[in-house]
Amino acid sequence: MLPSSFEYHRPTTIDEALELLASLGDNGKVLAGGQSLIPMMKLRFAAPAHLVDINRIGGLDSIEEVGDELHIGALVRHKQLARSELITSKYPMIAAAAPQIADPLVRNLGTIGGSLTHCDPSGDLGAVMLAANARVALKSKDGEREVPVTEFLADTFQSSIEPNELLTEVRITSPTGAYGGTYLKLERKVGDYATVAVAARLGMANGSIGVAGIGLTSVGLTNIKATAAEEALVGQAPSQELFAEAGRLAAAAASPVSDVRGTDAYKRHMVEVYVRRGLTRSAELAGVA
Repeated sequence: MLPSSFEYHRPTTIDEALELLASLGDNGKVLAGGQSLIPMMKLRFAAPAHLVDINRIGGLDSIEEVGDELHIGALVRHKQLARSELITSKYPMIAAAAPQIADPLVRNLGTIGGSLTHCDPSGDLGAVMLAANARVALKSKDGEREVPVTEFLADTFQSSIEPNELLTEVRITSPTGAYGGTYLKLERKVGDYATVAVAARLGMANGSIGVAGIGLTSVGLTNIKATAAEEALVGQAPSQELFAEAGRLAAAAASPVSDVRGTDAYKRHMVEVYVRRGLTRSAELAGVA
Protein backbone atom coordinates (compact mmCIF):
# COMPACT_ATOMS: atom_id res chain seq x y z
CA MET A 1 0.00 0.00 0.00
CA LEU A 2 1.18 3.53 -0.75
CA PRO A 3 0.88 6.53 1.60
CA SER A 4 -1.85 9.07 1.06
CA SER A 5 -0.76 12.32 -0.58
CA PHE A 6 1.02 14.94 1.52
CA GLU A 7 2.98 18.16 1.17
CA TYR A 8 6.69 17.99 1.98
CA HIS A 9 8.57 20.74 3.86
CA ARG A 10 12.31 20.87 4.49
CA PRO A 11 13.24 23.63 6.96
CA THR A 12 16.91 24.37 7.57
CA THR A 13 16.59 26.10 10.97
CA ILE A 14 14.73 25.39 14.18
CA ASP A 15 12.87 28.70 13.92
CA GLU A 16 11.68 27.84 10.42
CA ALA A 17 10.49 24.43 11.61
CA LEU A 18 8.64 25.97 14.56
CA GLU A 19 6.91 28.47 12.25
CA LEU A 20 5.74 25.61 10.08
CA LEU A 21 4.51 23.51 13.00
CA ALA A 22 2.64 26.50 14.44
CA SER A 23 0.88 27.16 11.13
CA LEU A 24 0.10 23.51 10.32
CA GLY A 25 -1.26 22.44 13.70
CA ASP A 26 -2.69 18.92 13.73
CA ASN A 27 -2.10 18.60 9.97
CA GLY A 28 1.69 18.56 10.35
CA LYS A 29 3.97 15.68 11.31
CA VAL A 30 7.71 15.82 11.99
CA LEU A 31 9.92 13.47 9.97
CA ALA A 32 13.25 12.53 11.57
CA GLY A 33 14.63 9.03 10.91
CA GLY A 34 11.32 7.84 9.48
CA GLN A 35 11.81 4.25 10.64
CA SER A 36 8.44 4.22 12.40
CA LEU A 37 6.51 6.98 10.64
CA ILE A 38 7.07 5.85 7.02
CA PRO A 39 5.86 2.25 7.61
CA MET A 40 2.80 3.62 9.40
CA MET A 41 2.09 5.93 6.47
CA LYS A 42 2.46 3.07 4.00
CA LEU A 43 -0.13 1.09 5.96
CA ARG A 44 -2.38 4.19 6.23
CA PHE A 45 -2.21 4.04 10.01
CA ALA A 46 -0.92 7.61 9.75
CA ALA A 47 -1.95 10.07 7.05
CA PRO A 48 -0.48 13.51 7.75
CA ALA A 49 -1.31 16.22 5.24
CA HIS A 50 2.14 17.79 5.73
CA LEU A 51 5.55 16.30 6.54
CA VAL A 52 8.16 18.56 8.15
CA ASP A 53 11.57 17.00 7.50
CA ILE A 54 14.01 18.25 10.17
CA ASN A 55 17.09 16.37 8.91
CA ARG A 56 18.67 19.51 7.39
CA ILE A 57 18.55 21.43 10.66
CA GLY A 58 22.02 21.80 12.15
CA GLY A 59 22.85 21.40 15.81
CA LEU A 60 20.39 18.60 16.61
CA ASP A 61 22.83 15.69 16.28
CA SER A 62 25.32 16.33 19.09
CA ILE A 63 26.18 14.24 22.14
CA GLU A 64 27.86 16.33 24.82
CA GLU A 65 28.08 17.04 28.52
CA VAL A 66 26.92 20.48 29.58
CA GLY A 67 27.73 21.16 33.22
CA ASP A 68 26.52 18.14 35.16
CA GLU A 69 24.21 16.91 32.41
CA LEU A 70 24.38 14.76 29.29
CA HIS A 71 22.63 16.39 26.34
CA ILE A 72 21.65 14.22 23.36
CA GLY A 73 20.28 15.98 20.29
CA ALA A 74 16.99 14.76 18.86
CA LEU A 75 18.61 13.82 15.53
CA VAL A 76 21.28 11.61 17.09
CA ARG A 77 21.07 8.25 15.30
CA HIS A 78 21.09 5.01 17.22
CA LYS A 79 24.43 4.11 15.62
CA GLN A 80 25.90 7.35 17.02
CA LEU A 81 24.87 6.33 20.52
CA ALA A 82 26.48 2.92 19.98
CA ARG A 83 29.74 4.44 18.73
CA SER A 84 30.05 7.44 21.03
CA GLU A 85 33.16 7.33 23.22
CA LEU A 86 31.42 9.53 25.80
CA ILE A 87 28.44 7.19 26.03
CA THR A 88 30.63 4.09 26.16
CA SER A 89 32.91 5.50 28.87
CA LYS A 90 30.34 7.09 31.22
CA TYR A 91 26.83 5.88 30.41
CA PRO A 92 26.93 2.06 30.33
CA MET A 93 23.15 1.56 30.35
CA ILE A 94 22.73 3.58 27.14
CA ALA A 95 25.84 1.98 25.66
CA ALA A 96 24.41 -1.50 26.30
CA ALA A 97 21.02 -0.66 24.77
CA ALA A 98 22.07 1.17 21.60
CA PRO A 99 23.54 -1.82 19.69
CA GLN A 100 20.43 -3.88 20.48
CA ILE A 101 17.92 -1.51 18.91
CA ALA A 102 16.21 -3.20 15.95
CA ASP A 103 18.70 -3.98 13.15
CA PRO A 104 21.60 -2.13 11.42
CA LEU A 105 19.31 -0.51 8.83
CA VAL A 106 17.11 1.01 11.51
CA ARG A 107 20.06 2.00 13.69
CA ASN A 108 21.66 3.84 10.77
CA LEU A 109 18.66 6.15 10.31
CA GLY A 110 16.52 5.96 13.43
CA THR A 111 16.84 8.84 15.90
CA ILE A 112 16.50 9.12 19.65
CA GLY A 113 13.93 11.92 19.32
CA GLY A 114 11.79 9.99 16.87
CA SER A 115 11.99 6.81 18.92
CA LEU A 116 10.84 8.50 22.13
CA THR A 117 8.08 10.50 20.44
CA HIS A 118 6.76 7.33 18.77
CA CYS A 119 6.06 5.91 22.27
CA ASP A 120 6.14 2.26 21.25
CA PRO A 121 5.93 0.14 24.44
CA SER A 122 8.33 -2.26 22.68
CA GLY A 123 10.84 0.54 22.10
CA ASP A 124 14.16 0.08 23.87
CA LEU A 125 15.05 3.72 24.52
CA GLY A 126 11.84 4.48 26.38
CA ALA A 127 12.76 2.05 29.15
CA VAL A 128 16.36 3.29 29.21
CA MET A 129 15.31 6.92 29.58
CA LEU A 130 12.81 6.05 32.30
CA ALA A 131 15.54 4.28 34.25
CA ALA A 132 17.84 7.27 33.69
CA ASN A 133 15.23 9.80 34.91
CA ALA A 134 15.70 11.65 31.64
CA ARG A 135 13.91 14.80 30.55
CA VAL A 136 13.11 16.07 27.07
CA ALA A 137 13.31 19.65 25.82
CA LEU A 138 10.25 20.68 23.78
CA LYS A 139 10.41 23.92 21.80
CA SER A 140 7.67 25.99 20.21
CA LYS A 141 7.34 29.58 19.02
CA ASP A 142 6.33 30.47 22.58
CA GLY A 143 9.50 29.12 24.16
CA GLU A 144 10.86 25.90 25.65
CA ARG A 145 9.56 23.54 28.31
CA GLU A 146 11.32 20.59 29.91
CA VAL A 147 9.25 17.47 30.51
CA PRO A 148 10.26 14.34 32.46
CA VAL A 149 10.15 11.21 30.32
CA THR A 150 7.72 9.76 32.88
CA GLU A 151 5.22 12.41 31.72
CA PHE A 152 6.30 12.46 28.08
CA LEU A 153 5.49 8.77 27.46
CA ALA A 154 1.77 9.33 27.94
CA ASP A 155 0.20 6.22 26.41
CA THR A 156 0.62 3.60 23.69
CA PHE A 157 1.99 5.46 20.64
CA GLN A 158 1.05 8.76 22.30
CA SER A 159 3.41 11.33 23.80
CA SER A 160 2.58 14.58 25.58
CA ILE A 161 4.16 16.71 22.84
CA GLU A 162 1.89 19.41 21.36
CA PRO A 163 1.41 19.71 17.57
CA ASN A 164 3.31 23.03 17.54
CA GLU A 165 6.30 21.64 19.47
CA LEU A 166 9.58 20.08 18.41
CA LEU A 167 11.59 17.73 20.60
CA THR A 168 15.12 19.13 20.39
CA GLU A 169 17.10 17.41 23.12
CA VAL A 170 17.19 14.65 25.73
CA ARG A 171 18.81 15.57 29.06
CA ILE A 172 20.19 13.22 31.71
CA THR A 173 21.95 14.06 34.97
CA SER A 174 25.53 12.78 34.72
CA PRO A 175 26.51 10.05 37.20
CA THR A 176 29.08 10.70 39.92
CA GLY A 177 31.09 8.25 41.96
CA ALA A 178 30.79 4.49 41.59
CA TYR A 179 28.17 3.80 38.95
CA GLY A 180 26.98 0.99 36.69
CA GLY A 181 24.14 0.15 34.35
CA THR A 182 23.09 -2.24 31.61
CA TYR A 183 20.27 -3.28 29.27
CA LEU A 184 19.18 -6.90 28.95
CA LYS A 185 16.92 -7.92 26.09
CA LEU A 186 15.20 -11.23 25.38
CA GLU A 187 14.25 -11.57 21.71
CA ARG A 188 13.35 -14.49 19.45
CA LYS A 189 15.94 -13.42 16.88
CA VAL A 190 18.25 -10.47 16.28
CA GLY A 191 16.25 -7.45 15.22
CA ASP A 192 12.96 -8.68 16.64
CA TYR A 193 10.88 -6.75 19.13
CA ALA A 194 11.75 -7.65 22.70
CA THR A 195 9.81 -10.39 24.41
CA VAL A 196 11.01 -8.71 27.62
CA ALA A 197 13.77 -6.19 28.19
CA VAL A 198 15.07 -4.44 31.30
CA ALA A 199 17.14 -1.29 31.76
CA ALA A 200 18.91 -1.13 35.12
CA ARG A 201 21.36 1.23 36.81
CA LEU A 202 22.89 1.77 40.24
CA GLY A 203 24.90 4.63 41.74
CA MET A 204 26.69 4.16 45.04
CA ALA A 205 27.02 6.62 47.94
CA ASN A 206 28.98 5.82 51.12
CA GLY A 207 28.67 2.08 50.65
CA SER A 208 24.93 2.13 50.00
CA ILE A 209 22.85 2.51 46.85
CA GLY A 210 22.35 6.24 46.32
CA VAL A 211 20.39 6.14 43.06
CA ALA A 212 18.63 3.32 41.24
CA GLY A 213 16.75 3.08 37.99
CA ILE A 214 14.70 0.26 36.44
CA GLY A 215 12.79 0.51 33.15
CA LEU A 216 10.79 -2.25 31.48
CA THR A 217 10.15 -2.91 27.78
CA SER A 218 7.29 -4.87 26.12
CA VAL A 219 5.41 -5.73 29.31
CA GLY A 220 2.70 -3.06 29.35
CA LEU A 221 0.81 -0.46 27.34
CA THR A 222 3.83 1.83 27.73
CA ASN A 223 7.40 1.41 28.85
CA ILE A 224 7.22 1.01 32.63
CA LYS A 225 9.29 2.65 35.35
CA ALA A 226 9.44 0.17 38.24
CA THR A 227 9.21 2.82 40.95
CA ALA A 228 8.57 0.53 43.92
CA ALA A 229 11.59 -1.60 43.00
CA GLU A 230 13.77 1.50 42.69
CA GLU A 231 12.65 2.81 46.08
CA ALA A 232 13.37 -0.56 47.71
CA LEU A 233 16.99 -0.33 46.53
CA VAL A 234 17.90 3.20 47.60
CA GLY A 235 19.71 3.43 50.92
CA GLN A 236 20.43 -0.29 51.05
CA ALA A 237 23.69 -2.22 50.73
CA PRO A 238 23.77 -4.21 47.47
CA SER A 239 23.09 -7.93 47.85
CA GLN A 240 21.55 -10.76 45.88
CA GLU A 241 18.65 -10.89 48.32
CA LEU A 242 17.95 -7.19 47.75
CA PHE A 243 18.20 -7.57 43.97
CA ALA A 244 15.84 -10.56 44.06
CA GLU A 245 13.28 -8.51 45.99
CA ALA A 246 13.62 -5.67 43.47
CA GLY A 247 13.00 -8.22 40.73
CA ARG A 248 9.81 -9.37 42.41
CA LEU A 249 8.59 -5.79 42.80
CA ALA A 250 9.38 -4.99 39.16
CA ALA A 251 7.54 -8.12 38.00
CA ALA A 252 4.53 -7.02 40.03
CA ALA A 253 4.61 -3.63 38.25
CA ALA A 254 4.57 -5.30 34.82
CA SER A 255 1.33 -6.03 32.99
CA PRO A 256 2.29 -8.30 30.08
CA VAL A 257 -0.13 -10.11 27.81
CA SER A 258 0.15 -13.60 26.35
CA ASP A 259 1.06 -13.70 22.67
CA VAL A 260 3.28 -15.56 20.21
CA ARG A 261 6.35 -14.51 22.20
CA GLY A 262 5.21 -16.11 25.45
CA THR A 263 2.59 -16.23 28.17
CA ASP A 264 2.03 -13.40 30.60
CA ALA A 265 3.38 -15.58 33.43
CA TYR A 266 6.56 -16.36 31.48
CA LYS A 267 7.15 -12.68 30.69
CA ARG A 268 6.58 -11.63 34.29
CA HIS A 269 9.06 -14.28 35.42
CA MET A 270 11.63 -13.01 32.92
CA VAL A 271 11.21 -9.48 34.24
CA GLU A 272 12.13 -10.79 37.67
CA VAL A 273 15.14 -12.70 36.31
CA TYR A 274 16.41 -9.84 34.15
CA VAL A 275 16.05 -7.22 36.88
CA ARG A 276 18.12 -9.38 39.22
CA ARG A 277 20.75 -9.96 36.53
CA GLY A 278 20.74 -6.31 35.46
CA LEU A 279 21.27 -5.05 38.99
CA THR A 280 24.02 -7.61 39.56
CA ARG A 281 25.80 -6.45 36.41
CA SER A 282 25.32 -2.80 37.42
CA ALA A 283 26.88 -3.50 40.81
CA GLU A 284 29.81 -5.24 39.14
CA LEU A 285 30.42 -2.21 36.89
CA ALA A 286 30.21 0.03 39.96
CA GLY A 287 32.93 -2.10 41.57
CA VAL A 288 30.84 -3.27 44.53
CA ALA A 289 29.87 -6.80 43.52
